[in-house]
Amino acid sequence: MRSRTTMKGLRMVNRGLNARVPWRIGTAQRWGSTISQRPGSDRVHFPGAVNSKFTTDMSFIKPSDLPAIPTYRVLDSDGELVDKTRGPPNVSDKEVLTWYKNMLTVSIMDVVMFEAQRQGRLSFYMVSAGEEGIAVGSAAALTPDDVVFAQYREAGVFQQRGFTLKNFMSQLFANCNDTGNGRNMPVHYGQNYPRIYTISSPLATQIPQASGAAYALKIQDSQNPNKDPRVVACYFGEGAASEGDFHAALNIAATRSCPVIFLCRNNGYAISTPTLEQYRGDGIASRGVGYGIDTIRVDGNDVFAVYEAMQEARKRALTGSPVLIEAMSYRVSHHSTSDDSFAYRARVEVEDWKRRDNPITRLRKWLEKKGLWSEEQEKEARDSLRAAVLKEFGEAEKEKKPPLRNAFTDVYEDVTEEAQEQMKELRRLLEEYPEEYDLRPYKDGIKGLD
Repeated sequence: MRSRTTMKGLRMVNRGLNARVPWRIGTAQRWGSTISQRPGSDRVHFPGAVNSKFTTDMSFIKPSDLPAIPTYRVLDSDGELVDKTRGPPNVSDKEVLTWYKNMLTVSIMDVVMFEAQRQGRLSFYMVSAGEEGIAVGSAAALTPDDVVFAQYREAGVFQQRGFTLKNFMSQLFANCNDTGNGRNMPVHYGQNYPRIYTISSPLATQIPQASGAAYALKIQDSQNPNKDPRVVACYFGEGAASEGDFHAALNIAATRSCPVIFLCRNNGYAISTPTLEQYRGDGIASRGVGYGIDTIRVDGNDVFAVYEAMQEARKRALTGSPVLIEAMSYRVSHHSTSDDSFAYRARVEVEDWKRRDNPITRLRKWLEKKGLWSEEQEKEARDSLRAAVLKEFGEAEKEKKPPLRNAFTDVYEDVTEEAQEQMKELRRLLEEYPEEYDLRPYKDGIKGLD
């Protein structure tokens, strides 16, 4: 039997619970978020559904019976406007030429750095061939105050947002000019302003981080109405969308109405896995619809379509409607310098895509039709950009590595006593065994390890 004290406690708890039950306090729903089911209603009003009509026809939704989500485009593969009555986006010729040169810069840098890795002068690299239009076109629609979470094929985003060739090369060679102090593997760029969070290796971790950052921006901007509101743009490939982090991030963004734009580069392959083996649904765009997120699929080889979609997505995100953009493209390159894609796809397939369509040649055709570009300008631009890349490459390769002290800083505001002891111990070892450690590549040698 329960004691008197226990029974008294239970009665008190029950009274407290009863006071919180909505249906015991009149007809108004104090705690619920949905209207109760009315007698005779022809549609669902259960808490877990929204506005679904009742039916006596038991039918299962068969995805293959539904039309595929359409793909938005402005320019066709010949550089012609698909809808000539509406014209191209409202951007100046000068701005479009800047986009084109930024795409060219990334393309040329990719070739140089890929060759450098093969020569053993760089440990690792990833190229963006076939996806330059997605990065540049989307970044062009953002403001400098917007925040970016990138993956590892977004060199065009960095280029469009002011990252210099010196910045690229310093990071790739992890020298003393690297803003990350040489702590990251190559291609893991980062930038303070315009804010682009440092890229990391684990797949999809940046997606929930982007949702969280967007929620934080929403709160901050609501408290400061005099400041222009900001959005978060998050980039990833369709392979990353197979991770659980993707689903958690979209659900958080939808339920909290976060100002975030998810941009998925669907380039056909997640390393060695083609899309046909990754999912059976209608690409990645269909998942956005499932999470109640405004969604669009665009032609990733069409920089105008990407720009327009991103521009509209930013407007929607600022009103509390997160957006998912699926940009369709083809990964012309190997996944990275550690990959040989011809082991899992035919070389003729890749060569066909190179000839048939890519974002650089498509935009070039449009520029040439408008008289804004020529073969002579193309050769001059390529020669000058290659020379600029090689110049920064040569200088970065010769630069010293960051000071050894940097290995112990930036974790805490001040170097802890434990870290100071570790620095002293490192100095002792370096002085005791100088023949074992070559300190010439490092700036300042053992200075600063006191």
